[in-house]
Amino acid sequence: MPSVFPFAAIVGQDEMKLAILIAAVDPKIGGVLVFGDRGTGKSTAVRALAALLPKMRAVVGCPYGCDPDKPGGHCEVCQVDDAPNGRLKSRQVPVPVVDLPLGATEDRVVGALDLEQALTRGRKAFEPGLLARANRGFLYIDEANLLEDHLVDLLLDVAASGENVVEREGLSVRHPARFVLVGSGNPEEGELRPQLLDRFGLSVEVTTPTDLATRIEVVRRRDAFEGDPDGFAEDWAKEEAKLRRRVVAARKRLDGVSVPDAALERAARLCLSLGTDGLRGELTLVRAARALAALDNRPAVSDDQLRRVAPPALRHRLRRNPLDDAGSTTRVGRAVAELFDV
Repeated sequence: MPSVFPFAAIVGQDEMKLAILIAAVDPKIGGVLVFGDRGTGKSTAVRALAALLPKMRAVVGCPYGCDPDKPGGHCEVCQVDDAPNGRLKSRQVPVPVVDLPLGATEDRVVGALDLEQALTRGRKAFEPGLLARANRGFLYIDEANLLEDHLVDLLLDVAASGENVVEREGLSVRHPARFVLVGSGNPEEGELRPQLLDRFGLSVEVTTPTDLATRIEVVRRRDAFEGDPDGFAEDWAKEEAKLRRRVVAARKRLDGVSVPDAALERAARLCLSLGTDGLRGELTLVRAARALAALDNRPAVSDDQLRRVAPPALRHRLRRNPLDDAGSTTRVGRAVAELFDV
């Protein structure tokens, strides 16, 4: 497997890296949208995530990578009753990070009739698509704002239900499709549909670094990586391992992190002051703060975590205010400063 740029070696873009780590700790947060200039490390960070995450256990022979320890989430291929001693064989596999190309057909995304088996064996069989490969992993959409409307509708349905239903060409297939949605794009090329924008738990803005030292370090590391990818990866292996252990430990302690009533009240007051639609803002804010507390090895959510995750959790949920031409990030920052007295 060719080396990928190490996650730990990415220079700057701290909010983006933190949002991706939070989503890796708690997939229920709903994914990450990264909007910003070209060439700012958006795709690099997502692909680096695949190498960073620890391997997962999956049922041998399952096209959807079902978890052998969670029978309730098994597909029809994984029948515990047919397994010896009632246990399915499993193996360690990398966490999938699947690219969804802009020009992908619906058949490639959801799956379709396996033509080879239909022609050679005369029987109907299902050929899994990208959604099947992404189950229990990450589905990455570069230039998400340019995705065709019919694919957006499809993703919304699957993301909400956690399963993919295919009814076509005489096939009737239902399989698990639970994944973390990660999107990136350039705002100059168009806005994201509100329905899909709301589906992302966290929204991150990245910009081209303006200080000289950061720009020099970015070029230095990238040049070193391209000159000797394996050697560069080896140089950063210890930092990668340390970050991987941090994510694994955070996942284990996540359920034990408490959310005091004071933190819940802070989250609700912040969303009220910003006028966010619905309650998804509060839920995401609290979940992201809890995941961050787990990463920080803290027993409970505090103001510190709420302040740090408020911009990515809320900036994309604000209504347009004709009387305030400030950007959403500025508005969130003002509300945070006022509520938390900072």
